[in-house]
Amino acid sequence: MRTRVRGWRWRHSPLRRRSDVVEAWTVLAVAVLVLVGAPLVGIAAGSWAHGQAQAVAAEQRAERHRVRAEVMGRTDGSPPTAQAGGVRGYRASVRWTEPGEGTRTATARVPGNAQRGEVVDVWFDARGRNVPPPVDGTAVWQHTLTVAICAGGGTVLAVLLVHSVVRRAALRRRLAEWEYAWARTEPQWTHRRA
Repeated sequence: MRTRVRGWRWRHSPLRRRSDVVEAWTVLAVAVLVLVGAPLVGIAAGSWAHGQAQAVAAEQRAERHRVRAEVMGRTDGSPPTAQAGGVRGYRASVRWTEPGEGTRTATARVPGNAQRGEVVDVWFDARGRNVPPPVDGTAVWQHTLTVAICAGGGTVLAVLLVHSVVRRAALRRRLAEWEYAWARTEPQWTHRRA
């Protein structure tokens, strides 16, 4: 019958080896790093990613502007494109009026269900190129959570990898110690000469 004694690696015992103590401390360090360190790394990485994503979103909002444009017609041979959110769209000629500048036309991505003559929202940058809409708050938080979860998970994986290496080395060392001890003890039990 096998019995388990809690904390046996911590107590002084003639069967306890140095490798047992190293492994016990490693288990304690792993528990602390997984339960405390990984969440802290995830929070720090998420905070950094949130700040970066908010800066990108603010920059995009500053340089992009939305216009309400009328769809003039599909650009010849334009294949369907995927827009934000997985909505299919296509490139079409659009026309809008800017105050003080008159009527302007351009080629822009429009939703796949937009018909000729329909008014749609299109986004342009400072150079007049058609661009996707700026990043919104939901995308910022999705990016933040993704980075935080990946950083915390990566920390856990790294800690567990190091723990497995230390545990394997401790096991190898423990077996070598037992082999050495048995080599000294075996002649007494078997009455053989070493």
